[in-house]
Formats: sequence, C-alpha cells, structure tokens
Amino acid sequence: MQVLDRVSIVLKQKAQQVWSIAPSATVYDALALMAEKEIGSLLVMDGAKLRGLVSERDYARKIILKGRSSKDTRVEEIMISPPVAVSPDTSIDDAMRIMTENRVRHLPVVSTDGATMGIVSIGDLVKWIITSHEETIEQLQSYISGSA
Repeated sequence: MQVLDRVSIVLKQKAQQVWSIAPSATVYDALALMAEKEIGSLLVMDGAKLRGLVSERDYARKIILKGRSSKDTRVEEIMISPPVAVSPDTSIDDAMRIMTENRVRHLPVVSTDGATMGIVSIGDLVKWIITSHEETIEQLQSYISGSA
C-alpha cells in the first residue's frame, strides 16, 4: 500500500507555529523550549536560514551518554546538519521511507525557493495514515451496507 497524499496536507493540519532555536543557544535552552512546547525537536535557524535540526534523541546520545553538560554545550555542536529535509510535494509514503533510511523521526519541510515551511514527525505521518484508513473503512462500510 502506498500513501500518495502530500506532506503539505499534513502540514496544514498542524499548528501554524514552528519552533526554532539559534545555533549558538545552549542545549539546555533547547531542551527547556522543547519541554515547554511539548515537542521532540527544534529547527535550528540562523535568521531565516535553516542550519540544522536538534532533537531529544540528539541530547540523549550526544550529551547524556557522553557525560557532557547541556548548559555548556551549544546546539550547533550536536545538531544534525545539514538536516534531511523534504519538499511540500513529497508523498507521505516517500517521507516515511526517507525517515526510515536516514534513521530520523523529524523532517523539515522546505519549499523550492528554500523557505522553511515547517516540520513533520513520524507521529504526524502515522496519525494522517490512520485517519485516512478510518475514512476509507467508513466509506467501504457505507457502500457495502448500501447507504452510500
């Protein structure tokens, strides 16, 4: 089964606010912002320029497990750069394949002119697929029962 809907549709369903942090900020500040906003990653932006992506996973692997201090480490030292990104026209199926191949859980969405439009997570994509399947099942049930 393929999911041919586009990432742009998933972005439209999400909150419009995209959270980001500067490369020079501390990892501690990034964690505090992620905790406050209840999100798992942040875009790392230098003005309007996407520089990378930092996640809770990066913190666990590159700070905690290495005995480093989040208050003394800059985001730019642990961020994924350049980030693996997709366009708004990427299919949900392809986005999930890209996540799997690159072992990432979040993908920045970047337009053809280089503007950062947002971010999608594996959870966002799975939620979209589940909702889509539920709608298809309802339509099929209506068709079978003759109420369509």
